[in-house]
Amino acid sequence: MLHAFLDENHDELVKRCRAKVVTRGAPATTAAESQFGIPVLLDQLVSTLQSEQSSSAQRVEVPVSICTSAGQHGDELLRKGYTIDQVVHDYGDLCQAVMELAHERQAPITVDEFHTFNRCLDLAIAGAVTEFGRQRDEAVSKDGTETLNDRLGSLAHDARNFLNSAMLAFHALKGSNMPLSGATGSVLGRSLVGLRDLIDRSLAEVRVNEGMPIRRAPIELVEFIEEVRIAAAMEAKAKGLTFIVSAVEKSWLIEGDRQMIFSAIGNLLQNAFKFTRPAGLVSLKLHATGGRLLIDIEDECGGLASGTLEALSRPLVQHGSDPSGLGLGLAVSRRAIEAHGGQLRATTLPGAGCTFTIDLPLKPPAPRG
Repeated sequence: MLHAFLDENHDELVKRCRAKVVTRGAPATTAAESQFGIPVLLDQLVSTLQSEQSSSAQRVEVPVSICTSAGQHGDELLRKGYTIDQVVHDYGDLCQAVMELAHERQAPITVDEFHTFNRCLDLAIAGAVTEFGRQRDEAVSKDGTETLNDRLGSLAHDARNFLNSAMLAFHALKGSNMPLSGATGSVLGRSLVGLRDLIDRSLAEVRVNEGMPIRRAPIELVEFIEEVRIAAAMEAKAKGLTFIVSAVEKSWLIEGDRQMIFSAIGNLLQNAFKFTRPAGLVSLKLHATGGRLLIDIEDECGGLASGTLEALSRPLVQHGSDPSGLGLGLAVSRRAIEAHGGQLRATTLPGAGCTFTIDLPLKPPAPRG
């Protein structure tokens, strides 16, 4: 059985992995760097394989601790000056060492065991790549100011963050046999979605600030809100949040600039995800009354400690410790909504959360006949 093989050959596998590091000319692994690395992953693999062997279910969930430890490992290696190549190679070395040693000692590995082994490695690579990229980006981040150069710098910084994460995940996938449907593939997908949304929001901001004409067209809300849901669900999942969207009536229509309204809702959802407590709930609820469409975005941020919507939506003001984003989201959202004859309102329940309400005119249905 693979778990017994890994347990019995733990030290030999660690030794072989370290030898491969030296062969590549990478810095030797120290005791501190091994605290969350290959030795720990081997123990977690043994435990997971044992659970799957003893479970009546065909497949057990890979423990989150694998991703957590790998993230800490990526952080440790970053602090020691490693590159992402060296971080990813650590896990490739383990896979190669296991296959080589199993062949030498004629130890059988079943298909199910190999699938579990690969799932664990996939999750470990995703955790290491994500944390490595996050820590590296934080190390070079700067606070935004009100100058044009800094605004452009902030945009470039955020775009680089998403692009870096996408490239790191792509590199990890390219150098392994991990499927795109796995955890590392999800990192790549989230990064590309984030980059797309950043570009969309930036284009909407330029159009609002320059007073460009609104490209008005009917918007069917069923399809439109589904696009919003798909784009936001990935970010909510990445942050460990629950995201729900209420049902939408097929007859509901609005008229306006699709990109600008999409960006306005996206900015508000991004802020909701950013400030909601861990494992919290963010909801998007729609209802119609008196010829108006009301879109409520509710979060669990703990409520606004001070200030008003006007203060919160001033351009280039950051709130909270998370440095991501341009700090322009609320300002752009409000101006985009007002350009469509709507309003953006905020209410707060101290100790609970906030609700941002987009109020837009509904488009009357076309007369029949």
